[in-house]
Amino acid sequence: MLAICQFDAASASVLRRLLDDGRLPTLSGLREQGPWRELDAPATAFAAGAQHTLYSGVELADHGLFYPFQWDPDAQRVRYMDAFPAPAPVWEQLAGEGARTLAVDPYESRAPEGPVPGALVCGWQLHDRVVLREWSCPEGTHDRLEHLFGAPEPVDEVFGPHTAGEMLGLRRRLLGAPGRVADAVELLLGDGPYDLSWTTFCAAHVAGHQFWDLSQIEADGLTADAERVLADTLDDVYVAVDAALGRVVAALPEGTDLMVVSPVGMEVNTSRADLLPEILRAILDPQPATPEGEAGGSPSSIWRLRAAVPSDLRARVAGALPERIALDLTSRLEMRGMDWSATRAFAHPAENQGYVRLNLRGRERDGIVDPADADALLDEIADGVRSFRHLDGSPAVASVERVADRFGSGDRAHLLPDLLVRWVDTPATALDGLRSERFGTVRRHGVGSGRSGNHTEGDAWALVVPGRSRLVEPEGPSRLEDVAATALALAGGDPSSTPGTPLLAPH
Repeated sequence: MLAICQFDAASASVLRRLLDDGRLPTLSGLREQGPWRELDAPATAFAAGAQHTLYSGVELADHGLFYPFQWDPDAQRVRYMDAFPAPAPVWEQLAGEGARTLAVDPYESRAPEGPVPGALVCGWQLHDRVVLREWSCPEGTHDRLEHLFGAPEPVDEVFGPHTAGEMLGLRRRLLGAPGRVADAVELLLGDGPYDLSWTTFCAAHVAGHQFWDLSQIEADGLTADAERVLADTLDDVYVAVDAALGRVVAALPEGTDLMVVSPVGMEVNTSRADLLPEILRAILDPQPATPEGEAGGSPSSIWRLRAAVPSDLRARVAGALPERIALDLTSRLEMRGMDWSATRAFAHPAENQGYVRLNLRGRERDGIVDPADADALLDEIADGVRSFRHLDGSPAVASVERVADRFGSGDRAHLLPDLLVRWVDTPATALDGLRSERFGTVRRHGVGSGRSGNHTEGDAWALVVPGRSRLVEPEGPSRLEDVAATALALAGGDPSSTPGTPLLAPH
């Protein structure tokens, strides 16, 4: 059996510190048994796309999925990601071979379209209506676990500031989540044998976003005791993941091949993406500036709506709605009030890097930009975005790149944005606004996403520990796609169906 344990969105710097301090004994012991491979993961420019590539082995430009709420050019609107086809994960690819899979909480995944031998469950350790939706195969697997171990706790994210009380509650839920993964694995392994086990420790991912630092927590109610406890949350969650990983490893059958992987990294939140809709409007549709020099106009950005409506009220409204209705409402609010007959380009939904897409004739249903004018317009936008700096004059934009230069060939590359805006690597949570000598000042409304941590460009890795199989020395840099190729090679599938190269091979 091959067991893949996903230490999801782990920060390389935090891992190094905790390993040096001896606080991650399981991971430390595994590092002595196999090589640590850095993975080339171009999908980390589109962080959400990394998960689909990890599970399927399909490259980003061929699956085209990169954000939970994504632009549909045929419908001229944003839609929740399950409106688009997704590549089959390895457990579905292996199902036709009769291979049995045990999977717990594959992140941003979907219920299989047909039966998959084994036991699969999602939304088990934690529940999030966007990225950890509840499903299981066979259908009763979730209920079986819940009867024994209790229901999963919700961690639905609402962008905006947080109170100390909310964060203390989130801390308790995250610390309990890794043990629930181990509970499920220990029980379900008794239904084996399995050819593949894939378990995802999502708590590390959520904790990285919310507990990188305490900069987004409202000062009222943040007592000295609360600050002391909350400040240790990220480390404590990593320690809890390591302990649960130890339980999983101990429960695996003798001779199991093991990989511990992380498809994306995590560091301080540097995103200025919430300012991009108004930056773009200032460039393409300038209005008379205010007496204070602020860019004019009355933008309808969803970020302005988030700033105007308290996050606790938005959470209550979303919680009162059926899950599907809440997802559709969020999708429709992303581009509310847009006049497509006059919109040449727009900021695609994002909370990490910035994405710009042209309203291109022949690609978008209501496109107005002549393809012959696209290059000049992209240059105009890129030059304008680069002109924005922090209010103190320091740089805010690291680069503006054409997505087609890197991801231009692929079956679904047309779903990707046209421009990728990379921000400088300084913290952005306390940012007030950005200023351009040409286009004026754009002020932040609210606090942005409310995340203190966010994904890094690199830091994807795989720790490869052979059991009955042998290590394969890579001829070049290892890739994220290699993980799925390894699963297929060891569980009876066809690794040549992916662009990856197996990191392990049977003797």
